[in-house]
Amino acid sequence: MSTAQAVLLGAIAGFTIFLGLPLGRVRLGSLKARAFLSAASAGILVFLLFEILGHATEPVEHAVEEAAEGEAGWGQFAALGLIYAVGFGVGLLGLLYVGRLWTRRSRPKEISLGPGAMAITETDVAEPAAQAAALRTGMGIAAGIGLHNFSEGLAIGQAASGGELALAGLLIVGFALHNATEGFGIVGPLAAAKVRASWGWLGLAGLIGGGPTLVGTLVGTSFSSTYLFVGCLALAAGALLYVIGELLSIGRRLSWELTLWGLLAGFLLGLATELVLEVAGG
Repeated sequence: MSTAQAVLLGAIAGFTIFLGLPLGRVRLGSLKARAFLSAASAGILVFLLFEILGHATEPVEHAVEEAAEGEAGWGQFAALGLIYAVGFGVGLLGLLYVGRLWTRRSRPKEISLGPGAMAITETDVAEPAAQAAALRTGMGIAAGIGLHNFSEGLAIGQAASGGELALAGLLIVGFALHNATEGFGIVGPLAAAKVRASWGWLGLAGLIGGGPTLVGTLVGTSFSSTYLFVGCLALAAGALLYVIGELLSIGRRLSWELTLWGLLAGFLLGLATELVLEVAGG
């Protein structure tokens, strides 16, 4: 996979977020439909989380084995382990604190914000101030999504530049499928406040949420380092775990039964994606 191909596919993975954004121009579906779609997205992420953590942990395990057998020093293992832990921690906690900061600055009490992936609320507000706040909230969600999409792009670029084509393909397809659902999260507060967003607003939100995937892929393909590879995957895994928690919390409030069915469907979709890639890769 050439650098140009990796960047193009990374851009596609990021900009599938535009598939869900047009819902900001129409009324969203029923609560049950949103619960199932949210959970299906979480199911895809659960599968990706296992895959990403497996690939991120492998170099750390290899380093500790080499150190134990005297083939390498313990410093390499310590460095990789620290990068792994810090990357996962930053990915997991970063969106939490960014979300809190944004909430203190712009969120009205009537709007319920899920900063990592999706905001769903049943508050029936239509005042101009509440509508303006909903637009700010939606853009804040787009920024939060962009943070973890940047780490996804880094992981794609690193996998491609490191020759991990199967992993790169899995990340591209998997992130594209997930990003296609992220548009629902951005427009959730708008539907609650009865706001019909302009196409310009939706376009900007898509660039903020999906564009970082392209930027991250460009950065990732420029460097080839085991340390950066582990750090990128750990960062992406931490961010995905945070998003999963947000999605499941929303699903429990809407319909736990449908959430479990959607979780199963999403996980099986992720598994099917990997099996197709394995067959295609020979």
